[in-house]
Amino acid sequence: MAQNQSDDTSTAPAGPPSPKARIDGIDAARALAVFGMFVVHLGVASMGFLSPENYAWDLHGIVRGNSSALFALLAGVSLALMTGRTVPAAGEPLRRAVARILTRAVLIGLLGAVLDVMAVPIAIILTYYAGFFLLALPLVKLRSGALWAAAGALAAVGPFLSFALREAFFPPQLRSGSVPTLTEFFLTGYYPAVTFMVYVVAGMAVGRLDLTATAVRVRLAVTGAALSVFAYGGSWLALGPLGGLDRLVAASGPELTGLTPEAAADPAVAEQVRYAVTDHAESISGQVPTDTWWWLAVNTPHTGTTFEIAEAVGQGLLVLVACLFLCDRFRIAMYPLTSVGRMPLTVYSGHILVLAVVIGAAGSAWASPWLLEWFVLGALLFATLWRLLVGRGPAELLLGEAANGAVALVDERRRASGGRPGG
Repeated sequence: MAQNQSDDTSTAPAGPPSPKARIDGIDAARALAVFGMFVVHLGVASMGFLSPENYAWDLHGIVRGNSSALFALLAGVSLALMTGRTVPAAGEPLRRAVARILTRAVLIGLLGAVLDVMAVPIAIILTYYAGFFLLALPLVKLRSGALWAAAGALAAVGPFLSFALREAFFPPQLRSGSVPTLTEFFLTGYYPAVTFMVYVVAGMAVGRLDLTATAVRVRLAVTGAALSVFAYGGSWLALGPLGGLDRLVAASGPELTGLTPEAAADPAVAEQVRYAVTDHAESISGQVPTDTWWWLAVNTPHTGTTFEIAEAVGQGLLVLVACLFLCDRFRIAMYPLTSVGRMPLTVYSGHILVLAVVIGAAGSAWASPWLLEWFVLGALLFATLWRLLVGRGPAELLLGEAANGAVALVDERRRASGGRPGG
């Protein structure tokens, strides 16, 4: 059994693929997802090269929501590669893969709970991430077409189902933290499964393709561009020509501004009310309000609408394809980035631990300029040196060994029961 089989591996154009082969572009894209979360977690005040007056908010707006969605998309790619790559695994190989996935899900969930104790002001994704792995298990036998269909159906139906259920049964309430209740995990949390499972399933569909083939990459790029056009164009049409924004202003403006409906309708304050609604749309974290169905027409980050999901998947595909081509052509130059992508759990957890130390030392003034750049540079240096000197990241190594132990236990139990372990 090859070590690190659960890592992203490439699919060979013919014959059985090498278990240790990797597609560097996947690692590079994962590193960008982690760095995008750095940007969101540290905030614009931590940027030195950019300032709040000089594109910092633009960068923050680009990566907010998209980085966590890309992280989930690439988790789906990994799941597909762990369970047969282009051809879904079956029999003993599938049982071994499931043992690995279950082991990793449990340990990642526990790590997320430990990091949550640090009380860092971050919505930690790991506990949700572990749950996504479990929800994806029934789908690992599907091929790419069926997975794309499942992702599309969930993207179309999920936002409306979430809205209806939250409106009827789950009024807004304070979240319990990064370790969610079942309701938070599925519907009302920071990374609700009803939204994020679309990214995971779409990633599984991508992972079932031959990502080394140029034709596949071109199709993914075209799909990503089409989804982006649909997301922006559809939301613009619904909110503009179809009058959705006006209906949002009428329904939500009074509550957001503290004005009475009559006062909010006064033309003298119309611009103020309109700004309050659009600003609120930009600050949503998890899902849209339920005071009007027109909220489902927005495509701003973390809103969980069909348009936002399409935009995140589309941009995720474009980032992945770009990284695939860049790593093919500039392998050495991309080495530091792919090194981070080979140990995402180590780097993600490490930045939370370091941030906890920074906050403890600096207090409320922790978000100083250039802090983001130091975090990124530190991650690149650490990951590159560790990869050169040791190999797998420390967290990834521990997970891999635990997964190997789980597989050995499964094999031993099958031998004891008279079964024959497969190859």
